[in-house]
Amino acid sequence: MNKIKKAFWFTLGIILLGVAYLGVLLPGLPWSTPILGATFCFAKSNERFHNWILNHSRFGPFIKEWGTYRVYPTKAKYLMVFVMSTSLVVFFLTVANIKATIYMAVTFGLIILWATRYPGTKAEAERRIAAGEKIGWLK
Repeated sequence: MNKIKKAFWFTLGIILLGVAYLGVLLPGLPWSTPILGATFCFAKSNERFHNWILNHSRFGPFIKEWGTYRVYPTKAKYLMVFVMSTSLVVFFLTVANIKATIYMAVTFGLIILWATRYPGTKAEAERRIAAGEKIGWLK
């Protein structure tokens, strides 16, 4: 049974890693959440892949800062707002469904609200910790 669990987590990790790579290339597709999911899956299934992803030149620093300080980089937040806004405009112009556009706008707004609650830099995270403030929503 243990081999089946490891195979499941490894397969899910590979899928999430693929989605993360696509998210880097395609606007509108996120990469940050899938890469964190892939890291979690590899931690449960394959030490070699887990170490590889933690030391990856593109993803490694983000994963480490998120894991330690819950940092969501300011640059990534601005890029996220730009991509979501562009996607919303393109969606509205191509589909012209006002209800669906409003639903997407509310969803995007909630995601942006969630992301902005987290510190944008390691220094800000350390300042919040020293002041006894919440890092994000819960802690």
